[in-house]
Formats: sequence, structure tokens, C-alpha cells
Amino acid sequence: MLDIVRYDRTYSPVEVRLGDYWNFWWLQDAPGSPFKRIQLESGINPVAFVAGPEAVRRPLIALRSSPWKAGQESTPWHDEFDLNHGHVRYFGDHKVSTLGPVGTTPGNRALLEAWNLHGSGKGEDRLLAPPLILFRAVPIWRDGRRVDKGHGEFCGVGVLERLEYIVQRDPGSSRPGQAAATFPNIVVDINVIKLDENDEFDFRWLDARRDGQLTAEETLELAPKAWVRWVEQGKVALPRIRRRVLSSRVQTRDQQLPEVGSPEQDILERVYRAFDNNKHAFEWLASRIAEQVLSDSGARYSEGWLTRAGGDGGMDFVGRLDVGSTRAQTPLVVLGQAKCVAPSSSISADQVARVVARLRRGWLGVFVTTGHFSQQAQIEVVDDEYPLVLVPGRVVAEVIHKLAEESFEGDVQALLNMALTDYPGAVTHRRPEEVLTAG
Repeated sequence: MLDIVRYDRTYSPVEVRLGDYWNFWWLQDAPGSPFKRIQLESGINPVAFVAGPEAVRRPLIALRSSPWKAGQESTPWHDEFDLNHGHVRYFGDHKVSTLGPVGTTPGNRALLEAWNLHGSGKGEDRLLAPPLILFRAVPIWRDGRRVDKGHGEFCGVGVLERLEYIVQRDPGSSRPGQAAATFPNIVVDINVIKLDENDEFDFRWLDARRDGQLTAEETLELAPKAWVRWVEQGKVALPRIRRRVLSSRVQTRDQQLPEVGSPEQDILERVYRAFDNNKHAFEWLASRIAEQVLSDSGARYSEGWLTRAGGDGGMDFVGRLDVGSTRAQTPLVVLGQAKCVAPSSSISADQVARVVARLRRGWLGVFVTTGHFSQQAQIEVVDDEYPLVLVPGRVVAEVIHKLAEESFEGDVQALLNMALTDYPGAVTHRRPEEVLTAG
């Protein structure tokens, strides 16, 4: 993934590398291969159909985008590549000069045919669907000058997720006092799938798909696991197979839990045992932990109340965060969720989404747990920019250790006992926004 290949007009498959780059012709030249070359001459490059044992199939469609040409007369559109989030928006090859309806050009015709298979609810159709092999033209510097042609960045494998018919304007036809000419086209949204270990791609899969002796089922042996999952499950698998580059904010299980044998691990286990049968009391403790975590940012946190047990709908405690200086500040409603679970337990994306659903504009959420958050839950918070602070078991233990040192001479059990005895007096039934005017 993201390797740059040299697309040289010599078409020689002999050299493994040409200069500093992989030789595109060597990559696709299986020993004794009878297959025609995979071309990148056009933006959309459909490989010829192959008659397999059970049905005719198109082995693949190679897509190439040239960002440096976007906005020019030959390429008036702007393809969008967001590979970190597994999404490409790619425009068809209809132009203002094209005669006939959308689908007249070879590229658009191939994409429309592929959409019938990619969008199908039948597994046998998806089995024949051509993978989209994505490349993006990149300029390189050679001997002190910029070279725009002849090099492409491999951008992965894609599944068609959506296809739209659109009307585009041709900027090259605009004249003073005259509107630009319009023309019909299609645009597709592509789900860039996860590749296998180390983000690598096995080119032999494309050889297998071009081999008419193999059934479509047999070619799956070399396919990326994400592709196989999509063939088997269809549209429902798309969110799970999408390529995502994890943010530094996404932590592993070990990063979210105390080190084995540490004092914090002992504290976390004590917390879990103390509140496993009294989850409501843990909400009182979670509110104090939220106060400490948010106050560390420099803002002023004011306690609100605990909600009644049961039927909280993703809300266990309410607080207020005053942001700004004394003369210039604004209050924010803080909604808290507390989950006392075994430290080995994972909080799912669905549990996090339940809290987010309760947040209104300008509100902040805090999710405190003795366990850890799943990778998918963290990714969704980061990707969707939810105003939600995730507080895992390691932070819970560290904050409790600090609070015990500051107020109970290091006696953790005394802090836990306070939570068990004081929580009933903190329970009330009020609307969250009332905390903004509470004294």
C-alpha cells in the first residue's frame, strides 16, 4: 500500500525495479503468463472478460487518478482520495465532447456493469464482481526536474459502495457573460478495503482472476480477507472491511489497563469487587473521576447529580463545565456514563453510541469504565469527532490513587466506602440542562 510503481513505456517485465521504484510490468508478469497487460493509459482501465468454468467474469478494473491534471480541460473533475478513512470518490470518463448518453464511453460502461454486481444482494454476483485496483499518479523529481508522468502510487483495492448520475460543468467552456457548458457523468464512492498483514497486496490474486481455468470461487484463495468477507456477507460487511489508519488517540487494550503487578492494577481490581454488585454507587465515584479528569484541563467542573437507577438511557450522572475566565466564560452540560465491569471486559461501539445519542449541541459526554474501550468504539469517536471523553481502567485507577492520597492519607478503601454510603443522597430526577443554572 502506497508504494510507487514505475509505468515505463518499454513494457519490459525483466527488471524488478526501475531506479528507485517497482517495475509495474514485472509485478504483473507471472512466469509464462498468457495474460494481456494491465494498462493504466486511461483513467478507467477495464481488463477484458475471461470465460471461466462457470461464467464469464471481468478480472479487474484498474483506476488511475491524476490529481495534477484536475481542473484542466482534459480532466475537469476532482477525484477525492481519503485513504486513511478508506474512501475514494471517483468521477467517470464522460466529457463535454462525448456524444451519446452516460455509458457510451468504455470506462463508464465498465463501471455501470460492475455496479450491477457490486451492489447486488446475491453472493454469486459478488463472486464475479471485478475488484477496483486503485492508482494515483504522482510527480517525482529526476535530475533536478519534475516528471509528472510515468509513476503511480498504489492506493489499494476497492468495492463500489455508491453510484450517482450527476451533471457537471466544464470550466474550459466558460466565457464572459456566458455560462459554462454542462455534461452528464457518473461518480462512484469506493470503499477502500483493508489489506492483509503489513498492508500488503498479493498480485497473484489478479493472475488467478485472469486465469480462465480457475473458478471464481478458487480465485478467492489469494484474495484479501476483507474481499472474501464482502463476497460472503455483502453490504453489511462494508463498515467492517473499510481501511482505517488508526489515530494516535486509539489505544490498545494494554495501554488502557494498569501494568500487571502494579499498585494501580490492585486498585482497579478492588474497585471492581467493591461495586460489582452496586453499580449505582460506582456512578458516584465515576462522577468524582470525571471531575478530576476535566479539571486537569484547566476548566472548572461542578458536580450535579446522579440519575435514578434503571432507565437512564445512556446517562448516569450530570455535571457542569465552566470554560473560560471569570469575566468571559460559558457553561457546558456534562453527561456521564459509568460502567463497572471486569477489567478484561471491552466497551463496544454500540455502548458508546448510546451515550452520544443523548448529547445535544454544545454538550460534553464522559464515559468512565473499569474496563477498556474496543478499537472500533475509539475509532468511531475519533472519526465522527464526537464530543466524548473516554476514561478507561488505567485512568480510573490512577485518579483513585491520587484522590486517596489527597483526601484519605492514601486509604483507598476509605474513598470507596464514602462512595457506598454517600451515593443515595446524590440521586435526583432533573433535566440535564438545569445544571446550567444550579447553584
